[in-house]
Amino acid sequence: MKKRIDAATLTSVVGTLYPPPFDAPCRSRERTKLGDAAGLTQFGVNLLRLPPGAWSSQRHWHTGGDEFVYVLSGEVVLVTDGGEEVMRAGDSAGFPAGDTNGHCLQNRSSSRAEVIEIGTRVPGDSAYYSDVDMVAPAGGKPAIYTHRDGTPYPDIRRRGP
Repeated sequence: MKKRIDAATLTSVVGTLYPPPFDAPCRSRERTKLGDAAGLTQFGVNLLRLPPGAWSSQRHWHTGGDEFVYVLSGEVVLVTDGGEEVMRAGDSAGFPAGDTNGHCLQNRSSSRAEVIEIGTRVPGDSAYYSDVDMVAPAGGKPAIYTHRDGTPYPDIRRRGP
């Protein structure tokens, strides 16, 4: 069995499942699931491509999953409770499970940025969104995205550019 993965041959997913209006800055992001292509089950690995103006996500944190990002090319701005930090090729950042300091990457440059995202896959992990009224509850129950009070968002579907 071949182990080498050619990212150029994999299907990428463009856009987001976020409900409006939270979807807008993430509609043009592109993710290629490298970890899935390798058959990994304990953690996910994505190649994230952010065109100018795109965000990786809304600012969020995970209850059970660690996350790590490594910038391959271009420039992004890491936004956290502590402020903003510019990240360039070779820079990395980690986000431990349960740390409520939400994070996201924003491409404010005029060129595309590429980032490797790594995250553990933990049963029972939920994501909380720091700046907006949204939660991604564990297991997608009662819905993929809910308000903080648990009310599901309607019309969850992929929205692209």
